[in-house]
Amino acid sequence: MTALPQFVCASANPDKVAEIQALLVGIVDLLPRPSAIPDVVEDADTLVGNARLKAAAIVEATGFPAVADDTGLEVAALGGAPGVYTARYAGEGCSYADNRNKMLRELTGAADRSAAFKTVALALWPDGTEVAVEGVCPGHITTEERGMAGFGYDAIFAPDEGDGMTFSEMDAAAKHAISHRGRAFRELLAELSRRA
Repeated sequence: MTALPQFVCASANPDKVAEIQALLVGIVDLLPRPSAIPDVVEDADTLVGNARLKAAAIVEATGFPAVADDTGLEVAALGGAPGVYTARYAGEGCSYADNRNKMLRELTGAADRSAAFKTVALALWPDGTEVAVEGVCPGHITTEERGMAGFGYDAIFAPDEGDGMTFSEMDAAAKHAISHRGRAFRELLAELSRRA
């Protein structure tokens, strides 16, 4: 039996790590990010730039290939914001609930609630080889929180392909099938298999 390729997961967010592991199971041996590695300052102005910063830090610290991602929520009524600032939309150190509450306040009375989640998934090898892909999930921001599953903005984001449900109202398999992160990592796996 051939050993699976090993990558270190660059994410320090346990919710994202769980989703990435579920998407890559049986295809990649995803090693945990060593706890001794400090948080990476994500100060790039693009999703791919932030993913690259995270992956490069892990490759440098471990000597192993790394897989990283960065996700942004682009809301039409907010001119594409919060985008690259999605995780800290309500300020540094904010909670998921803080971000959702700010989003709902900002969109009070908005006629256009269309939005899209974008994820960049990136694999980086110690020799500098890089593969980066993007997954997009169009949808809209609901007027109130619905559902109990998921994390982040899941309770207020209803994907166009979700029969009106928010990500938080879906089971994990249904979410992965249409989500931005699911699409990005399936595309990344396709790219990796082409290079195998």
